[in-house]
Amino acid sequence: MNLLMALEMAADCHPDRVAVTAAGRGLTFAELLQAARGAAARIRLSGVRYVGLLDINSPAVPVALFAASCAGVPYVPINYRLTRPEIEELLARIAPALLITEEATVAPLALPAGISVLPREVFLRAALAAPAEEMPTTADPGDIAIQLFTSGTTGRPKAAVLRHQNLMSYVLGTVEFAAAEEDDAILISVPPYHIAGIAAVLSSTYACRRMVQLPNFDAATWLQLARGERITNAFLVPTMLSRIVDHLVQSGATADVPALRAIAYGGGKMPQPVIEQAMRLFPGVDFTNAYGLTETSSTVCLLGPDDHRSGFASADPAVRRRLGSVGRPVPGIELEVRGDAGELLGPGQSGEIFVRGDQVAGEYLEQGSVLDTGGWFPTRDRGQMDEFGYLYLEGRADDVIVRGGENISPGEIEDVLLEHPAVSDVAVVAVADQQWGEAVGAVIVLKEQASATVAELQDWVRQRLRSSRVPAVIRFAAELPYNEMGKVLRRVLKQQFAGAGGPT
Repeated sequence: MNLLMALEMAADCHPDRVAVTAAGRGLTFAELLQAARGAAARIRLSGVRYVGLLDINSPAVPVALFAASCAGVPYVPINYRLTRPEIEELLARIAPALLITEEATVAPLALPAGISVLPREVFLRAALAAPAEEMPTTADPGDIAIQLFTSGTTGRPKAAVLRHQNLMSYVLGTVEFAAAEEDDAILISVPPYHIAGIAAVLSSTYACRRMVQLPNFDAATWLQLARGERITNAFLVPTMLSRIVDHLVQSGATADVPALRAIAYGGGKMPQPVIEQAMRLFPGVDFTNAYGLTETSSTVCLLGPDDHRSGFASADPAVRRRLGSVGRPVPGIELEVRGDAGELLGPGQSGEIFVRGDQVAGEYLEQGSVLDTGGWFPTRDRGQMDEFGYLYLEGRADDVIVRGGENISPGEIEDVLLEHPAVSDVAVVAVADQQWGEAVGAVIVLKEQASATVAELQDWVRQRLRSSRVPAVIRFAAELPYNEMGKVLRRVLKQQFAGAGGPT
């Protein structure tokens, strides 16, 4: 099964149901299919190798995604927040390509040869005006459907490839066809170049759920749109949910979104105090924590609504702790935690997370497959599982602090510091140390009108963890550097510590 078949099924079942809306414009599922086929005809005639998108959320996003599938070429959404040289380098790697964008976006760029620019509105008008004729896709399940460039934080971005069979395995394993009611609507606020945005389009299409797209996120606009469009479902990254919570608390307003039934979140670490506050502010809403990666076609673990409710209501610390987990593997996914020598670890033991399943691609254009001989993908995330199978993330393997030969996870220290009544946000990173090689550094954001000293915070950690976990140096900041998907930019903090000379 390829991606276009999901849209064909939706259009056949509910042709007149609205599929996508943004800024007052809407397309039904039948119109979305017509536009995808019309755009695919142009793509085939152009002879390009890729369909690129350098743009914000709009109806052009699902049209381009399904048109690329119909034409049998990979769809490549690119991060428009990258620097000019970074964007130019990525465009050179997909030429010849048809690039859907805005003229203002590409005006500052030196476009590589072979990049044909098609403005968003021109693309949509031409797609909708094309003859409404059936055009079967040439894509096989084993063909590349999506190519996503990694963030490139440690070097040249890698081109992660997802095949139709990987993506549809995820959709078929997690979504019931046409399960959405006619008045169901999902608010998509994650950017189109992220796997969560792609998964939202594919899952919503297969469920026949109306997609409402938010081009640029801010808390007030999100709430306004959720009310006005009677949103029933939403996906947010942790920083987005945190900003919504802060907006409601600071304004003293109520959420006032009576149609909202479910919020899923993922893409970064969710502080437990934030999710607990969100559950108080949205008491009738089901919360789900979704953990996944680009290379796994999105979600591989879920902490569902029942786990959220039981954890929130429980006085048992072991049960309440589950609010800080990412839940258990979804159907079709196997998960292991392994030690440094590749040995299988038991409950409560920290190591690298490996996953296996049909939706797991684990493949890069330049490198090929990185799956091991057993089909397992090394996520490069560290964590541990408890005796009930709940997974707790501890950060990226590259973020581990090696102090005198001892591996220290930043996550466990961050969790302890977040329990301090004065701490609003925290990030822990490795800092250079002459005696130990690396030491623990922490950047703290205090709550408004709260205060805490370095010694007080160090003592707070010392009373709850081993002495090696106590931050050797603590710095205070007004806010932490995050990317748009809610992941703290630890490399920026490490550079700041290095510039300051490390611990004293």
